[in-house]
Amino acid sequence: NTPGTIPGFQFYPHVGQVWIEGPFNATGAAETLAREKVFVCKPAKGDEDACARTITANLVRHAFRRSSTVGDQTTLMKFYQAARSDGGSFDDGIEAVLQRVLADPEFIYRSEAEPANLAAGKTYRINDTALASRLSFFLWSSVPDDELINLASQGKLREPAVLERQVKRMLADPRSDALVSNFTGQWLGVRSLKTMEPVVNLFPDYDDNLRAAYQKEIEMFFASVVQEDRSILDLLTADYTFVNERLAKHYGIPGVYGSHFRKVQIADPNRRGILGQASFLTVTSESNRTSPVKRGKYILETILGTPPPPPPPNVPALKTEGDSPDKPRTLRESMQLHRANPACASCHARMDPLGFALENFDAVGKFRDH
Repeated sequence: NTPGTIPGFQFYPHVGQVWIEGPFNATGAAETLAREKVFVCKPAKGDEDACARTITANLVRHAFRRSSTVGDQTTLMKFYQAARSDGGSFDDGIEAVLQRVLADPEFIYRSEAEPANLAAGKTYRINDTALASRLSFFLWSSVPDDELINLASQGKLREPAVLERQVKRMLADPRSDALVSNFTGQWLGVRSLKTMEPVVNLFPDYDDNLRAAYQKEIEMFFASVVQEDRSILDLLTADYTFVNERLAKHYGIPGVYGSHFRKVQIADPNRRGILGQASFLTVTSESNRTSPVKRGKYILETILGTPPPPPPPNVPALKTEGDSPDKPRTLRESMQLHRANPACASCHARMDPLGFALENFDAVGKFRDH
């Protein structure tokens, strides 16, 4: 629609209405991959209830992430029978079951019940079904598969050798890509890259292609540590990374051409590990300058697990102007004045040295001498 044609939308292009028509002369539901996952059997005449129970048990198994029980069957088959008694088809009955399953709190939430009579503050071993869900949602960001549910139902998943085999199997599965993207996005803060907009006139080379390269690098780097079962210390000390031509140029790495990413050795010790990668250095900066405070806080909180306490209320903004307009303070001088406040000094004495150790990297992670 043209801007301004609907009241309330006067300035921006927008979609006012959407019409969906058809299908016309439909002859029934088409066979799709999603439908095949639901209809795991075809009903035979006079024995439709048996097929409905098989489908119901399969739905419970995957939606509730455990084996189906008699209680599940009793509850859900009532919905199937109700839909059929109203003159509905077999498909209508399964549709009613599916609606009931998707509305069940056990599908919507992932809960773990504590053992009865558990003393306050006491630890306990979770059951294998809960362990299967924890493992699956962590490594795949999705529900457990049949193999995992089978082992959990048999009470074998808790066995160390079985658990180790399952972890290795799941990491080798393409679905483990979710671990890489979600873990780097959340723990390493890569998700914030989408909102980072460095000032154009200060950082003219920064664009969406470089932003995407930052994210690809950290994801491939983290994936290599996981998939190759490398030491966790590689996150801080690895002498390799993954770059394409654009990112290599940004880092000053010679001999890399093309848009595809490849593993390269790091000659510059300043670039080792995640602390030398532009994704970390950019998300811990301001739009127009670096932030030793953000970088120091990030290291304390994310890497060392020792977060500083929250700042006191009403902390004034950092002042960078000097005693005269033609003599601005350096960032280090401004931070020294900021630490003069006793309320700020206790935290900044820990954060600032870590942040200033990375001041050779600008706000988009490019190395600088000045």
